[in-house]
Parts: sequence; C-alpha cells; structure tokens
Amino acid sequence: MKLRLMLSAFAIFMISMVNGQNAEVTGMVLFENGGSPGAEVMLKDTPTKTTINKNGHYIIKNLVPGNYRLLVKAKGYEEFEEEISVEKKNIVVPNIVLIRDSNKIDEVVITGVSKETLIKENPVAIVSISSKQIEKAVATNIISSLVKSAPGLSVVETGPNISKPFIRGLGYNRVLTLYDGVRQEGQQWGDEHGIEVAPYIVERAEVIKGPASLMYGSDALAGVVSLFPYIPSQDDGTVHGKITSEYQGNNNLIGNGMQLGYKKNAFIAAFNGSYRMAKNYRNSVDGRVYNTNFEEKNLSFLLGRKTNTSFSKINFTLYDNLQGIPDGSRDPKTGKFTYQVGEGDDDDIEKRPVVSDRELNSYALSPLHQRIQHYRLYAQHSQQIGKGDLDVQLALQQNIRREYNHPTLPSQPGMYVRLNTLNYGVRYNFPKFSSVEISTGVNGMVQNNTNKSATDFPIPDYDLSEGGAYVYAKWKYKRLNVSGGVRYDIRNISWNNFYVQTNPLTQFEEHAAQASSNTELRFPSYNKTFGGLSASIGSTFQLSKQISLKANIGRSYRAPNITEIGSNGLDPGAHIIYKGNRDFNPEFSLQEDLGISTRFKDFSADVSLFNNNIQNYIYLSLLLDGNGNPIVDPQGNKTYQYQQSSAQLYGMEAWLSLHPEKWKGFNFETSLSLIYGFNREKMFKNQGNNGEYLPLISPVKVSSTISQKISTQSKFISSVTPTAEVEFSGAQNRYLGLNDTETATRDYTLFNIGTSVALNYSENHSATLLLQVSNVFDRAYQSHLSRLKYLGNMYNMGRNISLKLIVPF
Repeated sequence: MKLRLMLSAFAIFMISMVNGQNAEVTGMVLFENGGSPGAEVMLKDTPTKTTINKNGHYIIKNLVPGNYRLLVKAKGYEEFEEEISVEKKNIVVPNIVLIRDSNKIDEVVITGVSKETLIKENPVAIVSISSKQIEKAVATNIISSLVKSAPGLSVVETGPNISKPFIRGLGYNRVLTLYDGVRQEGQQWGDEHGIEVAPYIVERAEVIKGPASLMYGSDALAGVVSLFPYIPSQDDGTVHGKITSEYQGNNNLIGNGMQLGYKKNAFIAAFNGSYRMAKNYRNSVDGRVYNTNFEEKNLSFLLGRKTNTSFSKINFTLYDNLQGIPDGSRDPKTGKFTYQVGEGDDDDIEKRPVVSDRELNSYALSPLHQRIQHYRLYAQHSQQIGKGDLDVQLALQQNIRREYNHPTLPSQPGMYVRLNTLNYGVRYNFPKFSSVEISTGVNGMVQNNTNKSATDFPIPDYDLSEGGAYVYAKWKYKRLNVSGGVRYDIRNISWNNFYVQTNPLTQFEEHAAQASSNTELRFPSYNKTFGGLSASIGSTFQLSKQISLKANIGRSYRAPNITEIGSNGLDPGAHIIYKGNRDFNPEFSLQEDLGISTRFKDFSADVSLFNNNIQNYIYLSLLLDGNGNPIVDPQGNKTYQYQQSSAQLYGMEAWLSLHPEKWKGFNFETSLSLIYGFNREKMFKNQGNNGEYLPLISPVKVSSTISQKISTQSKFISSVTPTAEVEFSGAQNRYLGLNDTETATRDYTLFNIGTSVALNYSENHSATLLLQVSNVFDRAYQSHLSRLKYLGNMYNMGRNISLKLIVPF
C-alpha cells in the first residue's frame, strides 16, 4: 500500500514537472531609430538564452514557474534588464525598446555616406546623436541642443530661437543642413536666418565634421548637420508615440508636442505636431532683452510602405515661426531698451521711447518682427535590385520670409522673399564584389527666388540650377578600410535687370517691373556658371578591437551664394547693408584629418586633428568713408562688402567618457574643442586682430558632465539620474578687430545641474521627467558668437530652470 502511494505521488510530481516546464515566454525587441542589428535574449544566472528573428520576435520555451531576470543585449545599445514572473503556461512580455549607447558609438550604423556603415570604419569625423541626448539637452532650438553632444559644432546666435550651425569655424552656406536626407534651403545666407526645423520633430542627428561635397555638392565645404524624423518601427498594428511638454522659467517658454506612429505589416504612418511660445529672455545685466520672444508651430505627416526589398515614403512638413527682431537700441540716460517709432530722418535713435515693463514681460510680439514659413513635400524610394539597391529622391520646398521693420506702417514688410526649390537625387549601390563596394549617383536642385511686396531689396529675383555626379568606393581588407571618390558640380545662377522706384503714397521703395525715368537699376542682369571638382580619399585601420586609427584628405567646392555676388541693400533683420561682388570665384578647400578612436569596457575616447586651407575664401569687410569712418544710414546701419582671399583653419577636438563596467549607471564625459582661423591675404600678415584673424571663431571650449543612474525598488519610480555639468569658454583675444567688426570676449564658466526621473505610469510604459537648472549662479556672460553682443552689447541668457515631461505610449 505504501509503495503504491509513493508511486502515485512520484507520478503526480513528474507530471507537474513536465507541465511546469512547458511554460513559454514570448516578446518583441525594438530598436531606437528603427535599427535592426540583432539581439540576444537571456535569463540572467541561468544557461537559458535565445536570439531575436528578423522581425524582432523571440521565444523561450520549457520554463519552470518562478521569478527570472530577463536580460537583452545588442551591439551599440544599452542593456535592458527587468524581472519577470512565470506563473502560467504562456507569458507575453511587453515590447522592449533598446536605446543607443553613446559609449559604444563605434557600433552605431550611420547614414551620412553612400551606404550604411559603421562610424569606426569611416575616415571622416562623425558624431551620432541619439533621441535621448537631444531630449536631455536644455535649449530653445534644435541646433543649440546638438552642440553639447558634438565637439567642434558651435552656433552663431541672434537670440534664443535663431542659431546657425558652425563646424570648425565655418558656417552659413559652408555647412549643409539636411532634413531626412533633403538639403534644407531657406535663405540661409542671412545672419538672423535660423534653421527651419522644430526641435520636437527631430528623432536623432548626425554631424559630419569635414568636407562632404563629395556626396552633397556645393555648401557642404565645412560639413553636414543631418536631422532625422521619427519613423515607426513597432509592427503591431497599434498607434504608438510620445507627448512632450516643456516649460523654461527664464523666458517662460511653453512647449508642447505630440508624436504618433503606426505600423502594420508593410504600411507605415506618422504624425507630428508641436507648438512653442516664449517671452523675452532675461539676464542679470539687461533684465528682459527686448524683441527676443517668439512663437513657433510645426506639423508633419508621413505615409510609407516598407517590405524586405523596398521602402517608399512621402512626407509633408509645415513650419511657421514668428520671431522678434532685436536691435539693441537703448535710452542714453537709463540704459533701458527703446523701440522705433519713426522712419528715416524722423527716427532719432537717442530719443526713442522706452519699452514698458508690460511689453518686456509679454508673449505678444512687437510690430517689428519676422515671420518665416517653410513647407516641404518629398518622396523617397529605396529598392533592392538583385544584390544591389537603388535610391531615388524628389523634394519640393517653399520658404517664405517676411521681415516687418516699418513702425509707421506695421503691415508692410521691409523684406519679403519667396524661395521655391526642387531637389532631386538618384543613387545606385552596386553589388559588393571582392570586398569592394561602389556607389554612383547624381543630385542637385533648381531654385527660384522672388521679391514680393517689399520695401527693402538686399538681393534680386534670381534663378539657380545645379547638378553633380559622383562615384564613391569602399574597400575592406581584414582590419583596413579605404574609401574615397570623386565628384563634379555645375551651378548656374542668373537674374534680369531689377529696378526699384519710390512709391508716391508711402515714400517707400518698391519693385518696378520695367525701366522708366522714375526708376533706379538696383541689380544689373547677371548670368554665370560655376563648376568645381570635389574628391576625397581616406582610411581607417583597426589597430586592435578597441582602437581605430583614421586619416582623410578631402577637396571641397562651394559656389558663391546669392548675397555674396548680388546683394545691394539693407537686410532689415540683420541691420546691415550688404554689398556683393559680381566677380567672385568658387571657394575650394583642402582639408587633412587625423584621428584615433578607442572603445574599452571602462572608458572611451576620441581625438581628431584637422588642417583646412581655403582658396577664394569669402568674407565681409566694413566700408569706410574718406575720413576712415564707417558708412552708415540714418538708423545707424553699417555697410559691409564681401571680399575674397586665402584662409587657413586648424584645430582639434577631444572626447573622453568614463563608464566603469563594475560601477553600474555611472558616467563621466568631458570634451575639448580648439580652433584657429587666419586670413592669409598678404596685406594682413602679422597684423593680428587688425585683419589677420578670421571672424566668428569659437574660443577654446571645455565641457564636463557627470551622472549616476540610481535604480530603485519602487514600482512607480524605476530610476533617478542626477547630473552635474561644467562648461568653460575661454577668452577670445584672437578676433577680427579691423574696423571694429568684432571685439575681445572674456572667458566664462557655467554650472548646470539636473536630474532625470523614470516614471512607470503603466505596466508597459515609462515616462521621463527632466528637471534642470542652467547657469546655476546666474553668471552674466557674452558668447563670442552671439550677434546680440554687437547689436547693443546684450548679454546671453541668465539662470534658467526648466521642466520637461516625455510620455511615450
């Protein structure tokens, strides 16, 4: 009897064991920015592990009930770990999204070259910036938010929402900005013309530091800032997205954005909308800085179809920005800001009325402001053809800019220009043959720029067409990668005679359709074709698995832009009268780069050195009268004319990250950038600040950040990550002091602190709350690249307390 009972109990036990080991865990692994490098899924402290399939799915079979630590690993991404409880036969784990690891960027796939490649295999200095890095940066525009993550990238600012990217001392039309692979075209020649891309629409970014004309043609002489929108990747037929809400205390910025995405089988759809508004920013010296407030709206919509062999998408975006135009005029007795009420000779700058406190502390823009609208409609298609693939792109853009500068007639814009652009591109990547990859293609654009109902005409109506063809090759042999190519571009720019006349009612100038006794020929007709050869050759060598050596030499080309050859009038937003030069030749640069990149378990480091020699360098020079005094109009606007000479820039960037493997969650990063720029015209030799130094050269910069992620046992707060940052900007005593173009800038140090809190608001989702204090000690400082320093000696933003909530769903 006892034996029978024992046998029955044993049988029941064995049956329960078999049934218990039939439990299964299934789930799906997704990658930030839609990557698919593959991932390993395991149960920690057990031998059980598996891998995801091509769709990101995984399954773990034959598990005994109990609690496990699920661990997911993928190259270039942060590890994901969480506890799961196996209590029933089939357990479905919520989707896991892996985040790019900034300490393993050698593994990140980039798209800044002909085909997707690895950063460690590309000889050009490239920085990849993830969505998390962009979200954590406290800034009022997208370009400024990228600066902290990309040593060598700086910005020329005209207030909080106008930032122009500069790479290694060069900017304007020497830096090409791309949005989803489409070159951004929108009057980028102007000092006060920012980038027409709202910050909440950007999912990630790449910064190419060095000549990139080989792939993109003219205007990529200094490098490329490439911005990428959100592309849905979760293939479950459910709407996903995130809500971003932000407040910044210094200028009372209020920002709200929504991102929606849907993917089911091959179908993809995405929507993005945002709205931001801000008052005038403030600092301890100026108080509120008049006319630095803004209001910005953005919409975008994407439809696409993605299969194993093709990807087609069409995207529409709308950008609308109302922006104040600061001029820095002040009351000579009190030093308070004043505003313009008269025109021409009736405008006495020293007798302008003082701006009231109510107007300073207001979201409402003054009558003197600018409105920028930018529309994009583009289609892109990638098709695998055998073992090769074809990429085709077609884009339409329209940029409309109005600058209102007439206090007596506020509805009349001073400058009103409309730029229409058609971009095109075709690229074919040949099948890989004997370790060699070859790409060839053509791309270019057709433009028409028209002055509408304006009173100031800094540039003429013009037509522009350009195209270029290139061949790019990459060869890989064991630990050596060699890549390079050649390209040739042609650009034609032309315009007809452009006449102006005085309107008898308003007494303002207006465009005249044809010549008469009352007209003035402001822009004589022009037609010229520019051409240029670009080429590069470079290599990377894997000294070891952790160390890469890089070297590259590249020749880049840039045709003169419209203002450099054709301008002849006041730009009301810049408060500058520009004079062009019709005899200019294209710029050509020859740049050499050397670099070393290391990636170890406990630390990572990069060092890049560059030397850039430019022929026919174009720069602005102040015009003087016979007595050596600046030529100014009644409002005090100075006159500048473009000149050409030779130039040289050289410098370095260094980056170090400490992330000890055994010290979980700890990270220390520090970076250094140093740039020198010289005008090599013989007349300026040994003249120092009196003409030898190039303008808008960022001083030495050092930035250090320390953070510690602290995991908690709370079900609501999963982690807290406090952060401290120090930013040092050295004194800039090497400046273009000729004719008081620039002045010396003192050094300054800023301290920033903050914390990031992960909030588990549901079983499947975690929100992020960011609290940050910038310029903790409210330091009064002036950036050398701030144009407001020269428009009334205004200071940069003071202490800024910001709060941002990001809720994914």
